[in-house]
Amino acid sequence: MDGDLRGWRPCLLGGAVFAVCMAGTTLPTPLYGLYQEKFGFSELTVTVVYAVYAVGVIGVLLLAGNASDAVGRRPVLLWGLGAATASAVCFLFATTLGWLYVGRLLSGLSAGLFTGAATAYVMELAPQGGTSRATFLATAANMGGLGCGPLLAGVLAQYADGPLYLPFAVHLALVACSAAVLLRLPETVRERRPLSTVRPQRPGLPPRVRTVFGPAAAATFVGFALFGVFTSVSPSFLAHSLDVRNHAVSGLIVALAFFASTAGQLAVGRFGLGRSLPLGCAALLGGLALLAGALWWDLLPLVVLSALVGGVGHGLAFRGSLAAVAAASEANQRAAVISALFVVAYAGISVPVIGVGLLAGPMGLEGAGLVFIACMTLLVSTAGVYLLRRRPGPVLKP
Repeated sequence: MDGDLRGWRPCLLGGAVFAVCMAGTTLPTPLYGLYQEKFGFSELTVTVVYAVYAVGVIGVLLLAGNASDAVGRRPVLLWGLGAATASAVCFLFATTLGWLYVGRLLSGLSAGLFTGAATAYVMELAPQGGTSRATFLATAANMGGLGCGPLLAGVLAQYADGPLYLPFAVHLALVACSAAVLLRLPETVRERRPLSTVRPQRPGLPPRVRTVFGPAAAATFVGFALFGVFTSVSPSFLAHSLDVRNHAVSGLIVALAFFASTAGQLAVGRFGLGRSLPLGCAALLGGLALLAGALWWDLLPLVVLSALVGGVGHGLAFRGSLAAVAAASEANQRAAVISALFVVAYAGISVPVIGVGLLAGPMGLEGAGLVFIACMTLLVSTAGVYLLRRRPGPVLKP
């Protein structure tokens, strides 16, 4: 048992570093209301500040998403921790709205650097024969870290002094510990090349992938859009419509969506990759319906249920989408196709959120949310119907 644990220790430590970085990207979520009071900006500004994050992620994925294949995993992850440090410093010393924009952009850069490199690193650090468990560990570290961010910030903001400072000071300490851990872990890329050999990745969509990519992209877009709305405007809805002003509760509700996504991705092993995409679409519809009920009747239990059901739907749909487009792609085109899916995902986490912010002024947050739900319901329903009408293929095993 001790020998087995020693074999898994590097992989577990790599996963912990991954989780710490991703936690920083969602740390401001329960604090946006406090920033609104401090700087006096609108709901639209909240959504734009949130969406700037996606610009950083997409930029890195397209321009340097394959950098770790050339220069090594550890250098890229150290750059990611550096960007996370700079982001936390911006929030820590924010005196104007501009600091928040820069902080979110840097946070997106850190996530973009980590997303591919850390996933590959965790899998490569696993003992021989442990690839499947390491893949889930990387997923759990990613989504679990995203969930821990709002939970940590919410608890510290509610029960400790300095709600706009302490969460970022704590995260800086965690990042410093992560850097120390990372420097002690081995490099897994044996043949490294100079940074000058890295070329931008152009998302590609070969003809044979297009029929699969359409519904997969639609489900991915809706899943990430649902998460985007949850993490950007749900604390404001909880405070103003449901009178839930406890930051720890707001952070916990957002965290539940990310934890549920991890559970959904784990459930793929039970249902099989072939069934996960249509089941994910169905669960996303359920999450959207519950969120509509929460907005219409102002009911907290429905908000919680929508986080759980929508989160599971996100996990099922996203892992199913990745598997579907990867299986339909030729080996030499797979990275470009997956990059295209990630671009759709991060467009989903930003564009609809800004739309909700634009509509919140004239229609109110509830009305804007209902318009968003109607649009996302139409999109995911179309994808679901298409998947059901297709001739079912073999059930793939994860």
